[in-house]
Amino acid sequence: MVKSGDGYMNFGILILRVGIGFMFFIHGYPKLLGGTETWNQLGMAMANLGVTFFPEFWGFLAAISESLGGLLIAFGFLTRPTAAFLSFTMMVAAVFHLNKGDGLIGASHAIESCFVFVSLIFIGSGRYGFDAKMFCCKKS
Repeated sequence: MVKSGDGYMNFGILILRVGIGFMFFIHGYPKLLGGTETWNQLGMAMANLGVTFFPEFWGFLAAISESLGGLLIAFGFLTRPTAAFLSFTMMVAAVFHLNKGDGLIGASHAIESCFVFVSLIFIGSGRYGFDAKMFCCKKS
């Protein structure tokens, strides 16, 4: 398995990526299959940021971000840019819930997830992700 020091850290990153990635895939896949009606509802959240045009487009991007992004995070492929998209998606979701009056309890899932994804922007995929195998010369 893993030896010591950095090995444990990289194994922890692997568990984090696979866990959060798989759960986001499960969470986002029905939204992706929901079609234009679902995408329109999701995309309306952008109005909280002053973006009121093409809600279906923004909703589709959110559904893709959560479903495909979840898989990419789980596999550790394009981890940093994917985490950036997911961070933005979760920030929009948090603002939506807060503006809707759900309070911190209602927005907590989105806020917590945003923290995880912002962290992954800085951490990357770790040694056991495809990013490390494909794009890096060093082991990180």
